[in-house]
Amino acid sequence: MFPFPKSTVLGYPRIGPRRELKRVLESYWDGRATRAELDRAGAEIRDRTWRRLAELGLEGLPSNTFSLYDQVLDTAVLLGAIPERYRAAEDPYFAMARGTEGLAPLRMTKWFDTNYHYIVPEIGPDTVFKLDAGKPLGEVREARALGFETRPVVLGPVTFLLLGSALDRLDDVLGCYEELLGALAAEGVEWVQLDEPALVGDRTPEELAAVRAAYERLGAVRARPGLFVASYFGDLGEALPVLAGTPVEAIGIDLVRGGVPAADLTGKTVVAGVVSGRDVWRTSPERALAALAAVRASRVVVSTSCSLLHVPYDVEAEPELDPALRSRLAFAEQKVAEVVALAAAGFHGPAPAGPSVALSGPVVAEGRGPYEVRAAAQAEHLRLPALPITTIGSFPQTGELRAARAAVAAGTLTPEEYERRVEAEIERAIRVQERLGLDVLVHGEPERNDMVQYFAEHLDGFAVTRNGWVQSYGSRCTRPPILHGDVGRPSPITVRWTTYAQSLTDKPVKGMLTGPVTIVAWSFVRDDLPLRDVVFQVADAVREEVRDLEAAGVPIIQVDEPALRELLPLRRAAQVEYLEWAVAAYRRATSGASDRTQIHTHLCYSDADEILAAIDGLDADVTTIESARSGARILGAVETFGRGLGPGVYDIHSPRVPGSEEVEELLRRTLRVLPVERVWVNPDCGLKTRTYEQVEAALANVVAATRKLRAEL
Repeated sequence: MFPFPKSTVLGYPRIGPRRELKRVLESYWDGRATRAELDRAGAEIRDRTWRRLAELGLEGLPSNTFSLYDQVLDTAVLLGAIPERYRAAEDPYFAMARGTEGLAPLRMTKWFDTNYHYIVPEIGPDTVFKLDAGKPLGEVREARALGFETRPVVLGPVTFLLLGSALDRLDDVLGCYEELLGALAAEGVEWVQLDEPALVGDRTPEELAAVRAAYERLGAVRARPGLFVASYFGDLGEALPVLAGTPVEAIGIDLVRGGVPAADLTGKTVVAGVVSGRDVWRTSPERALAALAAVRASRVVVSTSCSLLHVPYDVEAEPELDPALRSRLAFAEQKVAEVVALAAAGFHGPAPAGPSVALSGPVVAEGRGPYEVRAAAQAEHLRLPALPITTIGSFPQTGELRAARAAVAAGTLTPEEYERRVEAEIERAIRVQERLGLDVLVHGEPERNDMVQYFAEHLDGFAVTRNGWVQSYGSRCTRPPILHGDVGRPSPITVRWTTYAQSLTDKPVKGMLTGPVTIVAWSFVRDDLPLRDVVFQVADAVREEVRDLEAAGVPIIQVDEPALRELLPLRRAAQVEYLEWAVAAYRRATSGASDRTQIHTHLCYSDADEILAAIDGLDADVTTIESARSGARILGAVETFGRGLGPGVYDIHSPRVPGSEEVEELLRRTLRVLPVERVWVNPDCGLKTRTYEQVEAALANVVAATRKLRAEL
């Protein structure tokens, strides 16, 4: 067996430093680029990645971390787990990811406790697994042609099946993994990385037995590469001795989010994740070296805690950041350099004592009246019809609008002209909604680049980047703000645009805000305060904005918390405390509103059915929630939900337009479990990624289906 290299990373960003993959993907989907051009762009990104990692001095280069959409979807294709209905599509891969006009896509949800979304595998008793190793083998050969030996990275069998709720198919899928190991060995591959992040969560004895069985079987393959099982996002806990008792040669341990294991791992290589793959702060060499020295194993390798997929490429691409702040930051390139430097430094030195931070309970804000009292006041004030129709907030962000925003930043368009264009776009959105017959309107958010970044640009304590893009799903990228100081709101943020929209119509217009948990979750957050304290600082700023919107006469205010489920700790022991303070922060942010002001919230693509009691605890008057993309699974959990609820009837992450009959069926299913007076009608999420043509056609069908049901009622 070949020794494991001294330094490595578990993965690397794959969108390209200037989002090259995003642009060619969207061109391919629109028919403006060929498949050959898409494949060539992917090869160029991989080439640049391997060359740059080697230039930085990294010894263990990973391959098969690149994806045209999602690594979980890639694994389904690798194993042949393609549902039959997609096989006849022109491009089955993207049909599963995005759907086609006549075919809905697979479900999508959050990757553990991150803002990355993955495509959920659909695995049934009739799924036939058949290995297609073309992608991992192809990347090994591609890198070798450039002069680099690489370690293929593949999602492990246990995590893949747990994500697909199909662990009972383990024996069947292991045959494909055995075949893959043989093919990699025949190719001369020395090590393979099997990612098993599911093992850092609470696992049952049966699941741990499956882990043992899987890796004893794979370890018994005679001709195979070395097995490196990588975990991340927390402690392996009870799974560590199980893995250590199997023939795997190397185990990856997250020493940023987890502690140094007490177990003696003599006989194993430990790939120690001491450089964080989840934040943008520089690594403390003293703490990292002390953690490395404390690991008891035959060999210790320096690595990142997880893939660097979750951070931007290069802090040197941010010359406009304050130099004092920039000196504290490390993006992907800098983190690779830290890994290399730590590997060269050797392991020694005691761990410095960390600062002691006293935790105090959240300040209790005055509450609103009981829901029944509020509902009566809002019904009298708003006078909405049964099954009120609304959208989540954003309308399509046109190319012209994005170009205007870039022109303002470049100084070629005056702020005054830009604001006139924003006003014109708001009026366009209002007129479309009026013409289609929606009941509660939105201003469309044309002034916003992103639902978190926009607020960060208007709050003290945040910095924003120009090129700090991070992949969220497919071609969708965000630039997470950097929360580095105390948060404050110097002036109102949204009042001007919301009141302008309200002046254009007699129908109620919602004020649109992002909630405190989501702002923090989708930012890179200062690490010198407990997360709870940071969230409450942001909640106070949101609360001021709620009060100003209400004072300006805005009758409905939506405070979105799509990240509420995302931040839920992976271990059950820590979940209750988190949900208590997260719910308290939301209620603090909305507590200043009067009873007749209707408070909405929104959640999406995050298995929200698992925390429905906490969502109820937010005490919002109306909750809009993703449902269409996930096959209305949320309806199985909402019978006792005591407030207004809008399970989505239109999956906005697919270009397909749902027919009115499809919407009608989803609404009928909703009305079987909820009383009509509490049901709202809305899409799954915001509409910014769609075109006006798609949006108008879809919303017309939503309105037609709703009116048909109203007539029946």
